[in-house]
Amino acid sequence: MGRSLPGDIRVVVVRGNGRAFSAGLDRAAFLPGGIPDTIGPAELVALPAAEADAVIAGYQQAFSWLRRPDLISVAAVQGHAIGAGCQLALACDLRVLAADAQLALPEPTLGLVPDLGGTAPLVDAVGYSRALEICLTGRRVGAEEALRLGLATAVVPAPELAGAVGDLVAALLAAPRGAAVETKALLLGAAERSRSRDDQEGAERAAQLRRLRDLMTPEAD
Repeated sequence: MGRSLPGDIRVVVVRGNGRAFSAGLDRAAFLPGGIPDTIGPAELVALPAAEADAVIAGYQQAFSWLRRPDLISVAAVQGHAIGAGCQLALACDLRVLAADAQLALPEPTLGLVPDLGGTAPLVDAVGYSRALEICLTGRRVGAEEALRLGLATAVVPAPELAGAVGDLVAALLAAPRGAAVETKALLLGAAERSRSRDDQEGAERAAQLRRLRDLMTPEAD
């Protein structure tokens, strides 16, 4: 897991394998039988509240390690980055998008909420009003709009994505490691001193469990 990466790793690049970065949630999880060897929505809402909260917290930790202060994380996004895939990109410090990239957080249109740590960085990047509009409409944000909104660090033609990410990594590594670590810590602290990411992720978990309980009952909206 990313939390166990050795301290001499300075940059981590997150990329998809294939045409899409990540399509996000597999809707089969909501079908009878769900996905084998996973805790689906029905199983999750049947757990005691503390256990259900811990399950979602584990999912969040698979994303939140990308904010480790001793490394820089870069998302190389091509094609679709939907739902959990979009939140994975948002978990990274920097995002380089191919021109065909499409970002979306459609969880509210499915009766859910984004619960993998994506709400705070989305608001940080685009502001509250735009974040609300993006989430509640579930619309897809193209690469050029993402650049204008601050969701993307750079946008390049799809064939140039790997080269552009490589150039960015080289530039990031040019700064002495100690200076890079201290600078990231200062910038993270500036954004978080007035708001705790831990509190925000806890609020995501609580909201998602409320939504799942509603969806798993006959009188769901």
